[in-house]
Amino acid sequence: MAAATALASTLAIPVMPQTAHADRGVVDLWKAIKPLTTIASAMNTGAHPDDEHSAMLAYLSLGKGVNTSSVIANRGEGGQNEIGSELGNALGIIRTRELQEASKVTNVTLGILSEEINDAIFDFGFSKSPDETLSKWGEQVVYERLIRKIRELRPDVVIPAFLNEPSTHGHHRAINVITVKAFTDAANPAVFPEHLKQGLQPWQVKKLYVPANKDDYDVAIPVGEYDELYGASYLQLGEESRFMHKSQGMGRHYDEGPSFNYYKLEKTTVLQAPQEKDFFTGIAYTYEDLAKEVAANNGGAEVAAKLRVLQKDADEVIAAYPQFAKVAKEVHEMKADVDQTVKLVNASRLPQATKVDVLHRLKVKEQQLNKASAEALSLVVKVRPETGELVAGQTSKIKVTAYNGGQVKINGGSFRLNAPAGWKVKPVGVTAFANWDYNETVTATFEVTVPANAPYFHPYHAPIITADLMYQPAQAKTMVTHRAVSADPIAVLPPYSLAVSPEAAVLNTLKAEEPIPVKVTVRNYTPGEASANISLQVPQGWKVEPASQPLTFAAKGETKSVAFTVQPTAAVQKGKHTITAVANGGTLQSQHGAQIIHYPHIGKTYLIQPAQVTIQAFDLEVPEGLKVGYVSSGFDNIDQYLQQVGVDVTKLSAKDIESGDLSQYDTIVLGIRAYGFRPELIPSNARLLKYVENGGNLVVQYHKPEDKWSPGLAPYPITIGTPLIQWRVTDENSKVTMLAPDHPLFNQPNKITEEDWNNWIQDRSAYNPAQWGGEYTELISNGDPGEKEFTGTYLTAKYGKGTYTYSSLVWYREIPALVPGAIRMFVNMVSLHQ
Repeated sequence: MAAATALASTLAIPVMPQTAHADRGVVDLWKAIKPLTTIASAMNTGAHPDDEHSAMLAYLSLGKGVNTSSVIANRGEGGQNEIGSELGNALGIIRTRELQEASKVTNVTLGILSEEINDAIFDFGFSKSPDETLSKWGEQVVYERLIRKIRELRPDVVIPAFLNEPSTHGHHRAINVITVKAFTDAANPAVFPEHLKQGLQPWQVKKLYVPANKDDYDVAIPVGEYDELYGASYLQLGEESRFMHKSQGMGRHYDEGPSFNYYKLEKTTVLQAPQEKDFFTGIAYTYEDLAKEVAANNGGAEVAAKLRVLQKDADEVIAAYPQFAKVAKEVHEMKADVDQTVKLVNASRLPQATKVDVLHRLKVKEQQLNKASAEALSLVVKVRPETGELVAGQTSKIKVTAYNGGQVKINGGSFRLNAPAGWKVKPVGVTAFANWDYNETVTATFEVTVPANAPYFHPYHAPIITADLMYQPAQAKTMVTHRAVSADPIAVLPPYSLAVSPEAAVLNTLKAEEPIPVKVTVRNYTPGEASANISLQVPQGWKVEPASQPLTFAAKGETKSVAFTVQPTAAVQKGKHTITAVANGGTLQSQHGAQIIHYPHIGKTYLIQPAQVTIQAFDLEVPEGLKVGYVSSGFDNIDQYLQQVGVDVTKLSAKDIESGDLSQYDTIVLGIRAYGFRPELIPSNARLLKYVENGGNLVVQYHKPEDKWSPGLAPYPITIGTPLIQWRVTDENSKVTMLAPDHPLFNQPNKITEEDWNNWIQDRSAYNPAQWGGEYTELISNGDPGEKEFTGTYLTAKYGKGTYTYSSLVWYREIPALVPGAIRMFVNMVSLHQ
C-alpha cells in the first residue's frame, strides 16, 4: 500500500473557490463522465496566464475526455491591466484567479510553478532571451518545479505552447527550452533525486509535440469540430475560457466551421506509425490498451482482466447518459471495481514501475468518479462560514450543507471539516445522517478556532478550510467522497487592516522643510467592539505629529481614518525611506493591510502587504501654477503622482475633450493606449491638434497599432513598428544617449543628466515608432545590448505655436516606482513653454 499512499498525496489537487455560475445539468454531467472513458493524459506548458492553447485543451479534455493539465510558469505580474489599475502583485493575483476560472471552463487541471508573492519565477517584464529569463528566474528553481509537476501528473504527451524562436517572448522561449529538456530528465532518477524521497517516481513522457503550421505538421487537431452536447465547437469552447482573461483583453468570437491546430512531433519513445493520426497514436488510450501492456508482465493477467472490466464499466456509464439515476448506478459500480482493482494491483507481482503507473491512473479515475457521482446524484454541497474574514484567536461557526437534488436515496452520509494544523475544529451537533432522500438538505455545524500564530491569507495557497461529504448511495457497494469549499475564500486577515495614503511619495529635497501628510485608514476585522492606538514608525531623526492616535470601533467592518504630519530632518539624504503604520490593540497588533480585490468574473480575494509609505528623496523643480489636463485610459495613475509633486491636474471627461475649453490647460497628457480605450478621442483629435496649433503642449504616451492608432493622428505621421516584439527595449539598464542635450525637455526646469537614466525598472520602452516625419526632433537613442538602437522612442515637434511630444518610454511603470529621473523628465514634459 506504500505506493498508493504516496500517490494519494501527490495527486491532491487544490480545490479553488467557485464563482457564481448557472448549473448546466446534462452538460455538466457529460463533462464529469466523459473522462472515465480514457486513461490517456496530456500536458500543455506555458509562461504566463493566457498562454494556454485553449482550443486544443478543450478538444482533448471536453471532447476526448483526456486527463489534461496546463502548467504555467509565472503569475503575469509584469503585464498590463485592461479592467483596473492594479499592477505588480495585485495584477498577478487577478491573472491567477482568471487562469483558475479559465481552467474550470475547459475541465483542465492547473499547475503554476510560481508559488509565492515575489517568487523567484516572477513576470519581470518582456524579455528577448531565454537565457536572460532563466537567469532571472533561477534555472534550477524553475526546472525543478517543472520536473516535479511532470512527475506528479505523469502526462503521456507534453506540448509546450511556444517555439524557441528569436521572434518570441523570452519567457515563452525559456519554457520551451526546459520542457524539451525535461522530456528526458523527468525519467532520470539522478535528476532531482530528492523527489524520490518525497514519494514521487521518475516518469518518461512518451511524446513531445511543438506548435507547427499547416505546411509542415504531424498532427492536426480539429478544433473546429462542432460538439452537439456543448452546442459549440472546441475553438468556441476554448475562447469561452479565454474570455475569463479579462485583464488581458482576451477572448474572440469565432463562427462555426472547420479549423485546425497543427503540431509537430519533436521527441518520442514510441515506435512511430507511418502516419500520426493524433497525439496518442501508439500510446495506451483505453483500458483495453492498458490491459494489453499490463498482461505482458509477470503476474499481470489478473490485473489485465480487471482493467477490461473497467472498460466495460466506462462503456455502460456512457450508455446510461443522460438518465441521471442510471448514470449514478453505473458510476458507483465502476467506483467499486476501481477500488477492487487498486487492491489487486497493490497485491500483484507487477514490476514496481508498472504498478506505480497503473495506480496513478486508477487514482485519477477515483477522483473523476467522485466528481461524476456528485453530478449524477445532483448533490449540491456548500460551505457556509459565519464569516469568511477571520483574525488570529477568533472562534467562529461554519455550516456545511448538502442538498439531494436527484432521484437516488442516500443510505448514509457524514461530514468532515478540514483545517490547518493548530486549528481547533469541534462539531456542534450531529455530523452523520441516514436515509437522505430527494429534495432534502442535511446540515452539519462546526466550531473553528484560529490559533494565535495563524499566518495571514495567502492568495496562491489552497483554501485553508475544506469540507468532505462521505456518503453511500442506495445500492452502491462503496463510499464516495465529495470535497467542497466556500464560494468566497475563508481568510485570516490582520485584526486591524491599515491602508496608508499616499503609498508612495516624493520628498523634494529642494523643499525638505515641507511636511509629509500621511493618512491611515483602519478597518476593524476583530469581532465586535475594539480599540487600538495608531502610530507611525519613521526614519531616525524624523518627527511625527501627533505621536499616536486612539481609535475605537463599535463593530466589525467599521472603518475610521486618522491623519499624521511627518517632518523629515532638514538634512534628509537622497534615496529611499520608509514609513510604517502600526495598530496596537493590546494582544492584537498589526502592521499590514488587506487589499480587497473583487471582480465579478473572479470573485473576492485579498493581497496582504505591509502598511508602508515608500518615500523617494531627490531634487525636483516644479513650476508654480502649472495646470495639466490628463486623459486617462484607466491603465496608469501618473496623474496622482503629478498632483502629489505640486502640479494642478484635472482628469478630463469625454465632454471636456469633445466640447470643453482646452486652452485653459498648459499641457494635456494622453495616458498609455488612450486612443484605444477613450472612444471620444479619435472624433475629437482635430480639436487636440488645434489646441497644439494655438500654443498648447500635448504629450502622448505609447500606443499599439490595435489601439486604433494611425499615423495621421499625430500632426506629422508616426508609424508604430511591427512586429511589436522587435520594437521595444527590455533592458532597464541599457545605455541611453541624449541626442538633443540642449533641448528644453532635458533642461527646464530640471537639468537631466546620465544619472537620471539609472535605477529604471523592468523596461525602457515598448512599441517604439518605426517611421516618423522629419519635423520631429529625436531626443534619445537607446537599444538592448548588441542590437540596433532606436531613435524614435522620444519624439517632439513644434506644431503651430505649440508642441507635440510622443514617447514610448514606459512612464507608467517608472513613475509609480518613484524613479527620480523619470519623474524629473515627466515634469519637464508637462512644463514645456512655462
